[in-house]
Amino acid sequence: MNFFQHQDNARKHTRQLVLLFSLAVLSLIIMTNLLIVVVFGYFNPEKFSSLTAAQAAMVAIDWHMFLVIGAAVTTVILIGSLYKIISLSGGGARVAEMMDGKLVLDSDNDINKQKLLNVVAEMAIASGTPVPPVYLIEEDGINAFAAGYAPGDAVIGVTRGAIENLSREQLQGVIAHEFSHIFNGDMKLNIRLIGLLHGILLIGLIGYYILRSTSRSRRSKDSGGIALLGLGLVVIGYSGTFFGNLIKAAVSRQREYLADASAVQFTRNPEGIAGALKRIGGHASGSIIQNPAGSQISHALFSQGIKTAFTGMFATHPPLEKRISRIQPDWDGEFDYSPPEETVHKPVDKAEGAHTRQQATTATMAVIAAAMTSGEILNDIGQPGPKQLQYAQGLLNDLPAAFKTALHDPYAARAVIYYLLLDTDSNIRKHQLGYLQTAADKGVYEEVIKLVNVSESPAIEYRLPLVDMALATLHQLSKNQYVLFKNNLDKLVEIDNKLSLYEWSLRKIIIHYLDPVFNEMPQRRSDRLALKQAKNACAVLLSVLTYTGKQQGISNDDAFNAAASLLGMPDILLVPKNEIKLNKLNDSLDQLAQLKPLEKPQLLKACAACITSDQNISANEIELFRAIAAILDCPMPPLIIE
Repeated sequence: MNFFQHQDNARKHTRQLVLLFSLAVLSLIIMTNLLIVVVFGYFNPEKFSSLTAAQAAMVAIDWHMFLVIGAAVTTVILIGSLYKIISLSGGGARVAEMMDGKLVLDSDNDINKQKLLNVVAEMAIASGTPVPPVYLIEEDGINAFAAGYAPGDAVIGVTRGAIENLSREQLQGVIAHEFSHIFNGDMKLNIRLIGLLHGILLIGLIGYYILRSTSRSRRSKDSGGIALLGLGLVVIGYSGTFFGNLIKAAVSRQREYLADASAVQFTRNPEGIAGALKRIGGHASGSIIQNPAGSQISHALFSQGIKTAFTGMFATHPPLEKRISRIQPDWDGEFDYSPPEETVHKPVDKAEGAHTRQQATTATMAVIAAAMTSGEILNDIGQPGPKQLQYAQGLLNDLPAAFKTALHDPYAARAVIYYLLLDTDSNIRKHQLGYLQTAADKGVYEEVIKLVNVSESPAIEYRLPLVDMALATLHQLSKNQYVLFKNNLDKLVEIDNKLSLYEWSLRKIIIHYLDPVFNEMPQRRSDRLALKQAKNACAVLLSVLTYTGKQQGISNDDAFNAAASLLGMPDILLVPKNEIKLNKLNDSLDQLAQLKPLEKPQLLKACAACITSDQNISANEIELFRAIAAILDCPMPPLIIE
């Protein structure tokens, strides 16, 4: 199953969740109505002595009141769910804060924190996704989670027990597992589940407060009935908990097997994730989370985080034994009780890392072009392998120290992005730096100058990884700082009175990933659009790629028509160059990002065909293709042919 099929399945799981939620709400409505009938005397057993209990209840119920109570219960549940979803509108960061997580920006000379930051960065670069902010959860249990609505606002949360008790390869297996949830669209489903279940539990909370208030004032003649009502609502609330746990179990368990398999595929190291699961089985605290909020996100954790009364029925994760056996069928059944022994990580040799990255640029351009034309390259989306992981490790190893330091500081991270937009023309660059000196936040200009003075500038293949690594730190900006940051990006690219596609793609990626983080509500995408509904947007995008490619030995019309035929749209026409405006390109990509998951491969194949129609491809064109894939929410790993 590929990335796009996983995304489509996530949409189906959302529909399944809505169905289960609706059934739970209906059950609560029925129970609440029966409670009202009993408490307030609508039900008289003597009057209906000749009928069965079920028949008597049907006759006794006032159906008008049933509808009123049903509407009230539904409204309470929906308000509770909406309130919780809004409270989590900041994405994964809100979930991490709910767990009392502390953001880890740098290692603070803690070797375990540094290990964690390095592993997360390597995984993100290897998969072509933004590096997510990392939160440390002060828990002894070995556990982790990924949370967010989309890759742009995703975070990784890891417990103290995990970083102190897992070796690097075991932690790598756990993080690879969490990245698979990011790829497969599970995170959005998890947050929706938190919100919906909070609404179901709200009935019980109302009953608790009614019961508590009546216990303080017992003089009223109606207090007994009200107290009984409160007690009944508490019981119904526990029923809501029952339904909630069933829903979480139904939605969660099978996805864990899939994430385990994806982690093995990512790292090609079954011992990594299997070793982590064995370590959990042998650890005193296992994977249990003590924080009360742990029950709300139990379905999003790496391993079972809470103890349940009926383990088999309500467990959000399969048993450790079954998970390990699926990864290692010949496992001897023994957990790992030994003290943690850290294996020393051997950095990728600089020469070897440079050679691997060279494979992604000049040495295999013809092979990459063929793979893009055939669509083979799309198989890597959401499914990176060890070659990409080795590439990422080498890239991080070779990154100049000044940039490594800058990426972990909110001021200096902005400087990295500004640096990437500086023009090669010395006069234009002088004007850009002069603008930053007066317009940027205090201290940012000085950080830019530090990077300008670095003797070795990062090569082309560093551009997207630098942006991806800076995004995690840029999450820490205030809303006003982010607005100024965006304005400065616009000014820097306007100074030379022209806008290259490189400048456009860099700015577009930043806005695409950061705007949802700083908006009051997360960006909503329907992902229900069909290609035939976006013909004009397709024409604009393919036209831009046609003109960018500077076709050799083939006309622009032929290159465009070849790509359009792959979309099954022979009737769309090449848009004249003078009619293409950047706002039109932005609008087109925003619309195309709403395509159904299974429609996106066809579009990406057409884009690839447009770029490679003359059988020539450059590093800049590869970078542009990856940028477009990122904007379409299809994370493209570094293009490396094994």
